[in-house]
This record gives sequence, structure tokens and C-alpha cells, in this order.
Amino acid sequence: MINRQCGSIPIVEGDNQLVGIVSLRDVLLPLYPYHGDSIIPDVCVVVNVVAHDDVHSRNYVEMEGGYPEALGGKIKGIMSRDPLTAAPHDPILEAASYMGLKNFRRVPVADKGALVGIVSIGDINRGLFFERGMRH
Repeated sequence: MINRQCGSIPIVEGDNQLVGIVSLRDVLLPLYPYHGDSIIPDVCVVVNVVAHDDVHSRNYVEMEGGYPEALGGKIKGIMSRDPLTAAPHDPILEAASYMGLKNFRRVPVADKGALVGIVSIGDINRGLFFERGMRH
């Protein structure tokens, strides 16, 4: 996910049936259980990480001992099952509204349960911008 600069991966089974989604946060949170959002940004590159939670700060050397267990886990243990989806013909602003309400940066697009794509806030912004003739 970090190498490909993507914040989430849809999980499918069988005939491309969407069963879940895994975000970068889902993967990283077990590595930093006491820091939550203060250490896991909503971007795909973790650089110059500074913990801001003095109350629950931990020894990072101690935390490193838990990495094999966290990294050896299975997707089914951390994925969000039956994620919110958009359908291919849903209005763009309806999808954007759901994303805003749930604070999602991207939503899988499914047709009868089969994954057909993923839409991001950036996709929506670009679509609305270009639709209004701002292609310069």
C-alpha cells in the first residue's frame, strides 16, 4: 500500500465479490496501539513520526517486539467487512456526502456485490472540476 501510494485495498472472493476493505490505518494501528490517529496519518508515507500522547507513550523498542505478531496477522483479522459501497450509477454528490459523513477518503464501487472500481475524494473533486469546464 505504501509503495503504490494507496490508502486502502478492497478484498474480494470468488467472482470478484466484495467482502471487505483494508485501510493503511488498519494495517498500522496494531503496530502503534497507544497512539491511534496521532501517529497514523491519512497519507501513505509515514515520515518524521512524532507521538503527541505523553500519557500513553510507550517504549518504541518494546513495541518493536510486537511487530512480528502484528505483521504476521491475516487480512480477515483486520479488514472491515461489508463496507459501504457506491453503485456505478449513483450520483457523485451522494457518494461524496456519504464519504464526508463517515470521514472516508475512498469507497468501493460495486455492482450486485461485485467490485467494479473504487472512487476517491480526489476522483470526485477532479470530476466536478473538469465537468465545469476547468480543464486548463
